[in-house]
Amino acid sequence: MTRGIGFAVAALVFVIDQVTKLLVVRALGVDLAFVQTLIHQKLGLDGLNHVHEVLPIFDLRFVANIGVSLGLFAANSDATRWMLVLLTSAIAIGVFVWMFRERKLPEICALGMVLGGALGNILDRARLGFVVDFADLHFGTWRPFLVFNVADAAITIGVLILLIRALLVRDKADGDSPAAVENEVNA
Repeated sequence: MTRGIGFAVAALVFVIDQVTKLLVVRALGVDLAFVQTLIHQKLGLDGLNHVHEVLPIFDLRFVANIGVSLGLFAANSDATRWMLVLLTSAIAIGVFVWMFRERKLPEICALGMVLGGALGNILDRARLGFVVDFADLHFGTWRPFLVFNVADAAITIGVLILLIRALLVRDKADGDSPAAVENEVNA
């Protein structure tokens, strides 16, 4: 039952990620086939300027991300693109196995967020050759984050939950009750 919740979280993140990408691409009038052609022919994307201001601190801005986190490891060829797909798929399989073995619901939900986000970005990279990023949070010209998407946010939040719980939350061992702990201390 608990793992089912984790898989439901992963499915929900995946669906929300894919739907928001589709809606934003349509709203900004982005021709994904044209973007794929520019990337494949290595013509660059500098001329593309698909931006819509939502709030003074938040824009919808289309970015075709051919790299991974922070734009690192750019997939400039089909070979590197598929290597990134394989690498991120291997990581997603590791998260899946971890989620299957995990027993604590908060960790399972966090792993579901990571898995759903990873699968959303893997699908983009396999289908399009790049990941669609669109969320641009900024304060004037200062941008504390690169342009991101729902999958990136879910992965980040999931990892933060896992780190916080690993560092700050100490679960009681089975059989530990206040009386048992008190008796241990007073013995």
